[in-house]
Amino acid sequence: MLKNFFVFVFELTKVVLISLAIIIPIRYFLIQPFYVKGASMEPNFHDSEYLIIDEISYRFNQPKRGDIIVFKYPRNPQEYFIKRIVGLPNEKVQVRDGEIYIFNKENPLGIKIDEPYLADGVKTNGSDEEVISLKNDEYYVLGDNRNFSKDSRSFGPVNKSFVVGRVLLRGWPFDKVNLFPVQQYSF
Repeated sequence: MLKNFFVFVFELTKVVLISLAIIIPIRYFLIQPFYVKGASMEPNFHDSEYLIIDEISYRFNQPKRGDIIVFKYPRNPQEYFIKRIVGLPNEKVQVRDGEIYIFNKENPLGIKIDEPYLADGVKTNGSDEEVISLKNDEYYVLGDNRNFSKDSRSFGPVNKSFVVGRVLLRGWPFDKVNLFPVQQYSF
């Protein structure tokens, strides 16, 4: 009987160790759970939703305009934020007349971006005269709920080193489970 107990403990230990060998690398290097707190991304993400974050894609590819990312808050890296990338490295961003304008090599005079993910009638508040220049490792991020979002308009651009990953899917609540492809912008 004692022999059966030791066999059981040994088998259980093997299962636990194999499970940890699989789960820990996935959790720390590939995907990570994230819990939405606040209303800054409404109506697309709501308080208390559970998201899965893709941590590996940005090791091989650069973030794209429209990606919804989780990043460490630049003023307190202990906090995590979720926002949408609007401005890319080496671009200039301007909020003018409630709209977002991007200045880059393709559009040196600036071009207004279309934001179909925003609720009807939502305008982006900001300093109409200010043009933000992004460095080669910075992103300009905004919340979808522009009037209730602490984002690059208040804390500035986000350095790539603070980016944790891209929102891959919503896992909770079950009636809203879905994948999030990259938002395609039309200029």
